[in-house]
Formats: sequence, structure tokens, C-alpha cells
Amino acid sequence: MEEKVLLREDHKQLQLQEPKEEPRIKIRIRLVPIWLRIIAVIAFVMLAFTIGSMIGYGVLGDGNPTDVLQKSTWTSITDLVNKDN
Repeated sequence: MEEKVLLREDHKQLQLQEPKEEPRIKIRIRLVPIWLRIIAVIAFVMLAFTIGSMIGYGVLGDGNPTDVLQKSTWTSITDLVNKDN
């Protein structure tokens, strides 16, 4: 069997002779919806804040890390911040 070798010019002519297809519209299907991405980002921010607070209060502040989750801890912190000098 013989293979026909096309020159660059022949290839260009063949492309010009072939009818052009209309461009297809690409539809992007998202695997994760946008609303779920937003909720996931908010959840990760809250988780990072909680873990950071627990590390800061428990390790750096020599307190119990689970005390960060109590309301009394946050009221005492806001009282210290808002205290009049």
C-alpha cells in the first residue's frame, strides 16, 4: 500500500474545499454548584476561625481550648476590649 504524502499547500487547499462546520456552543456543566461553593467557603472560614481561636486561647493563653466555645469567654473578652481606661 502506498501512502500519499500531502504537501503543506495541498493540505491548505483541502481545508479550503471542505465545508466549514458551524461553531458549536460549549455548555459548561459545573460539578459543584456556585451556591454550594459559597457555603463551603463560609464553613471553612468559620472552622478556621474556631480552630485558630482554640489554639490562641489554649496554647498561647494557657487556657482550656474548649472554653473558646462558651459564651462567658467571649463576654469577658469584649469587656476587656471595651473597658474604659
